[in-house]
Amino acid sequence: MQPLLMTLKILLPYRIFSEQNAVTRIVAETRQGAFGILPQRLDCVAALEPGIFMYETHRNDEHYVALDEGVLVKNGREVLVSVRNAIAGTDLHQLREAVEHEFLTLDEQERSLRYVMTKLESSFVRRFADFRHD
Repeated sequence: MQPLLMTLKILLPYRIFSEQNAVTRIVAETRQGAFGILPQRLDCVAALEPGIFMYETHRNDEHYVALDEGVLVKNGREVLVSVRNAIAGTDLHQLREAVEHEFLTLDEQERSLRYVMTKLESSFVRRFADFRHD
């Protein structure tokens, strides 16, 4: 009897990062913690946090990918992971450092940028309102 297998696609905004056709299990990280997916699992959608994503192929090979935040969708035997950035590797320590350095630092830069943009927008609206009253 043929074992149940999943198809996994990891999608970036500009390309397909990885496509695997014989995946037996997946472990992903969310805000609520890590969870596993087997081929028989019911369909689901999960918001992913920056972290280490693991999948195992039918040959019992484990593969690790550092992922930025994104979304995982399981529909039947197809699993789609859409993220902003991904880094593949075999050394878990280096991947964990990449998550902490690359993805979490980027989030801090984005927060700073949003703060500056909010100040600019509120200043513009205030000046526009003053101009209309004059």
